Amino acid sequence: MFSIGIDVGSVAAKAAVFDGQNIIAKEIIPTGWSPRESGATLFDQLLKIAQIEKHQIKKIVGTGYGRIALPFIDKKVTEITCHGRGAHFIDSGIRTVIDIGGQDSKVIKLDAKGNVVDFIMNDKCAAGTGRFLQVMAHALEMDVSELSYIGKDASPQNVNSMCTVFAESEVISLMANGASKESIAAGLLESVCKKTYSLIGKVGTADKVFFSGGVSKSPLLKELLSKRIGTEIISSDVSQFLGAIGAAVIGYEE
Repeated sequence: MFSIGIDVGSVAAKAAVFDGQNIIAKEIIPTGWSPRESGATLFDQLLKIAQIEKHQIKKIVGTGYGRIALPFIDKKVTEITCHGRGAHFIDSGIRTVIDIGGQDSKVIKLDAKGNVVDFIMNDKCAAGTGRFLQVMAHALEMDVSELSYIGKDASPQNVNSMCTVFAESEVISLMANGASKESIAAGLLESVCKKTYSLIGKVGTADKVFFSGGVSKSPLLKELLSKRIGTEIISSDVSQFLGAIGAAVIGYEE
């Protein structure tokens, strides 16, 4: 028997299959305009990838902001709980999760069993999130994945506004005044680091610290955060699937 976790976020929908011991398959697709449609498509694709039939599924657990739109799931669980359980599954020594997704950021503290003991979430606007960086990358006429690499050894420009609209205007003004794309990219990641650190400061950190969400794929931001909090931050190739993994594990255990 298998359990499936589906995490429908604002930008991407992720899913994972758990067999009781290992994550045997995972998939990610853009959420698009309809969480219901993307969730259904993702589910069908995942079954094909994992080569399993519906009658072999023990439970389907949904999480993320789009979970309410999924009629085929058996249970809905908050992303905070799922991220905590997913982190504990990956490494039972993890005590802090820093998650930066498409539209929100959160810092989660865990106990030795992977239970959430404290958290803080910034979901009022897209400041310091993946959406913020996507808009800034567009203004710089590059892909968001390039920000880390071109900003690596550059001296960062000050980007004062974290409001997406105002920051975009600020970036355009900096370029018009001759600032290099490299220095602006470095400044943008530095500003996201500061924004995230302000969240971290409200709940604190305890080793180990895990970085999840789509923005965790930025090596420069990971490096900046590590320096800022004074401890190593770890991540993995499944960092973006943390919520889906946690949901799948919860589904199997119940």
